[in-house]
Amino acid sequence: MNNTFYQRPSEAKVASWRAATPPDFRFAVKGQRGATVRALLADAPGSVAWLLESMRPFGPQLGTVLYRVPADIPRNEAALAGLLSAWPREVPLTMEFQDPAWLVDEVLDPLRSHGVVLCATDLDDADPPSLHLTGPFLYLRLRRATYSEQALAEWAARIVPFLEAGHDVFAFFKHDEAGDAPRLARGLMTATDAILATGR
Repeated sequence: MNNTFYQRPSEAKVASWRAATPPDFRFAVKGQRGATVRALLADAPGSVAWLLESMRPFGPQLGTVLYRVPADIPRNEAALAGLLSAWPREVPLTMEFQDPAWLVDEVLDPLRSHGVVLCATDLDDADPPSLHLTGPFLYLRLRRATYSEQALAEWAARIVPFLEAGHDVFAFFKHDEAGDAPRLARGLMTATDAILATGR
């Protein structure tokens, strides 16, 4: 959910989203941008508590909270440790680091020990990202302008081993004015199902 990045949702708004979805639907909710930055730079306990007030109404439908760390925030293991200590383990958390300097063992190891998922983001004009399983599922943001059938097949081949190992995969395509993301999502699912069916 991108709306939650810009403003904290009210309990009534969350209730309306839950009412519009089946009980087994899971929401991946972007953390409000101000609170996520404050949690790293200033006040982890206070910012996490403030943010989670709006997350708890999702109840069992909360799949994960996505923490987006902007590229202008340099790697800081002590700040990350403060955030991870303040975050309750029963609430699934996914971290997206836009600065690749964060992608080192000194960051990945604490994520693993806390069961926090690392988001892999695929962007135009960049090599496909490495996939690191640091939590119970894989989280992908596939944000290139478009994906060919071959590109979808290549992504399917990368995620199938995680599915075969029993892990869920959360994969999201970039929202676009043409509304092509649902077609791409279905194409990825079709390619993935084909590999799983043939065992290749």
